[in-house]
Amino acid sequence: MNQIFDFFFGQYVTYSTLHIILEIIAVLFGVASVFCAWFNKVWVYPTGIISTSIYVYLLLQWSLLGDMMINGYYFIMSIYGWYVWTRKVDDTHMTPITRSNSMEKLIQVLIFVGTLIFVYVVYIAFDKWNDWTAYIDTLTTAIFFVGMWLMARRKIENWIFWILGDIISIPLYFYKGFTFTSFQYVLFTVMAIFGYLAWKKSLDKTLVTA
Repeated sequence: MNQIFDFFFGQYVTYSTLHIILEIIAVLFGVASVFCAWFNKVWVYPTGIISTSIYVYLLLQWSLLGDMMINGYYFIMSIYGWYVWTRKVDDTHMTPITRSNSMEKLIQVLIFVGTLIFVYVVYIAFDKWNDWTAYIDTLTTAIFFVGMWLMARRKIENWIFWILGDIISIPLYFYKGFTFTSFQYVLFTVMAIFGYLAWKKSLDKTLVTA
């Protein structure tokens, strides 16, 4: 039993109590944020802002620049998404769930490629391009940047990017020694699948009644 515990949580011996508590709080608010997104509730953003704010601090302390930039970007896009989701498109309706059009798909490609280049330059500048995790970190950063932009725009495709990024992040964070966060991404993957199905059902219903 002790061996199992040490395998999953042994790395926390070297962490401060404050950092452990903050990571757990960030995980709880992160789960709450995805739960709200699943049910298409605007509370996805205030809960996400709390989680990402904590992670920006922690990841800076842990020198994980790519991950820190992801969460910093989440923070900014959460403010933008909060505005978009609560903006009325007419007298009675808020911004609806829709699919990406051709222009938005082009923007997704530009965000993805631009993020890859940006993160690569940052890693080179800070001499962090010295481990295989840097390649994966760069990839997941680009995936999540696109996913967050799509969610802020209330596009159903955001869930596809979340699912892909979450699956990659599970072993990545475990390897880095952040077990609680790794477990969070396991839960995120499951919730993202259900989130996609829920949004698709809602979108299909809207299209039928339109």
